[in-house]
Amino acid sequence: MKTFEARVKAVLAARDPHTFVTARESSVTVDLAGIPGDRHYGLTRPADSRQRFYPRGTDIANRRQISIVSVEELAQIAERLGLPEVLPEWLGANLLLEGYPSLTLLPQGARLLFPAGTGLIGEGENLPCTGPGEMIAEATGHAAAATRFTAAAKKRRGIVCSVERIGMIAEGDTVRIMIE
Repeated sequence: MKTFEARVKAVLAARDPHTFVTARESSVTVDLAGIPGDRHYGLTRPADSRQRFYPRGTDIANRRQISIVSVEELAQIAERLGLPEVLPEWLGANLLLEGYPSLTLLPQGARLLFPAGTGLIGEGENLPCTGPGEMIAEATGHAAAATRFTAAAKKRRGIVCSVERIGMIAEGDTVRIMIE
């Protein structure tokens, strides 16, 4: 088993049900359905365009409870868009990690373990979509970001996770990333 470490630079949640945009918090407590009160909270969710093998709206397991991005990959996206920065809030991320530059390439099944005992399972790449591009364009006034985000974020958009063990995640935590 390979083990790596990264640092939690920000903890975020989408508490407003009308937007995917997240806001920073000092810590969150997660349960087996994700972050209580977050937009992606739940044991199940309706199938969407990502699950083409199920009819849209079919109730399926929620493997998108937590969204994680890296400082390093956000910097690469910003550079590709010609922007000084891309904030994790604009992508709807729940965690911003620093110290593991190829986060998006983590294999499915990787474990992320936090000091409070909290455990997440990597469910795969968070495929880029147009919503964050539109948010970046709105926030920065850089209209081209709306159409260029998907290509700029390919293999750099971070991962989605489900909760394996309940607990707390806090800004400043060291996270152990374990790959079998």
